[in-house]
Amino acid sequence: MTAAPTAAPRVSAAPAPAAGPAPARSRSVPAWVWALPPVAVLALGFLYPLALVVQQSFTPDEGGASLDPYAEVFASAAFRSALTTTVWLALGSTAGCLVLGFVLALVIAFVPFPGGKAVARFVDVFLSFPSFLITLALLFVYGTVGMANGLWTGATGAAEGPFHFLTTPWGVLLAEITYFTPFVMRPLLAAFSQLETGQLEVASSLGAGPARIIRQVILPEALPALAAGGSLVLVMCLNEFGIVLFTGAKGVTTLPMLVYSKAILESDYAAACVVAVVNIAISVGLYSLYRVVSRRAGA
Repeated sequence: MTAAPTAAPRVSAAPAPAAGPAPARSRSVPAWVWALPPVAVLALGFLYPLALVVQQSFTPDEGGASLDPYAEVFASAAFRSALTTTVWLALGSTAGCLVLGFVLALVIAFVPFPGGKAVARFVDVFLSFPSFLITLALLFVYGTVGMANGLWTGATGAAEGPFHFLTTPWGVLLAEITYFTPFVMRPLLAAFSQLETGQLEVASSLGAGPARIIRQVILPEALPALAAGGSLVLVMCLNEFGIVLFTGAKGVTTLPMLVYSKAILESDYAAACVVAVVNIAISVGLYSLYRVVSRRAGA
């Protein structure tokens, strides 16, 4: 007898999971939407006033649009004198800042002395000081009734002291060098911190003196930082207003001072806007140079 075939057990299929709601598609906001707020703030806070200045520079008192304001300003001796004074003060201050900043950065970075780190930190703090504060400090020391003149009159019995240079172009030059030198020292100290001390030790072991080490080892490494710091100082000196104003140098008229004089004292807004446009054009050109130098220097 053959056994009846047994039926294979039936395997029940697992129930399919219930389909949940389809995930919502991520809706990304276009990039130009995020750019609108900063562009609007920039346009209202800077570009629109700048456009008004440029427009006013082409608008003479008689109305209409004309190049007459530019012709009158460029032909005036006051503008040429202010431009010359601005350029030579900026160049002189930049040169002084480069020399003094390089020497001070060398001492702080390579000459061990007590409090060296504190001095390096103070350089960073000094960058936050307003320019008129430095000028005010110089007035307390070298002003007509300052400490130096007071010590001189007290010691000699003279009616007045010999220090009156703050109201001359040399006083403005001293104040700008004093204030802007840390802007050169900061990138120099950063560059010196990356310099391998082994190079200095090898050069010294080969008989190179300090002057030769500075000239052949340190200076080539510092050139990009010097160029970046010098470019920045040059731009800021061209636009400096507070130092010239607070020194009280009556014979020193720079482009920013000429803008103030034309707009506030003479109410010649067209001429003031012309001088402002020239100052802005020079500053933007030099700032572009500063950015190129900074990128090459890695600053």
